[in-house]
Amino acid sequence: MTYPITIKITILQPVHKVWDYFYNPKHIVKWNFPTTNWQCTKALSDFREGGRFDYRLDYKDKSFGYSFSGYIDEIKLLQYVKSHLDDGRKIEVLFNKIDENTTEIIEIFEPELHNSIEMQRVGWYAILDRFHKYVEKN
Repeated sequence: MTYPITIKITILQPVHKVWDYFYNPKHIVKWNFPTTNWQCTKALSDFREGGRFDYRLDYKDKSFGYSFSGYIDEIKLLQYVKSHLDDGRKIEVLFNKIDENTTEIIEIFEPELHNSIEMQRVGWYAILDRFHKYVEKN
């Protein structure tokens, strides 16, 4: 049995802005990739319980890419979103309002079986850190 991976980061922005930037496709394409060799070429989201999301990540030289897609299972506005990917893995994103201008994000996700746990933790954290920098800068 593989246990979920948990990563978190604190962002110096209000929770409503962090929430919007995390789930709004116009922002997702700006931050949803692990390194500058990657890009998010598509972000579609029917943001509601039962709605589908589909994000496309491609290596800039077009040598590799994949879709990150699934369904939204539960939304509690400005607090959390529970989803599952097309392969059945579950993801939970928590938004903790620390104060009026500080938000902590906690991501809990079931790892896939092809890459090491550490590689997945590093990759997911790199994306979350890119998100953190994007939100604080914009």
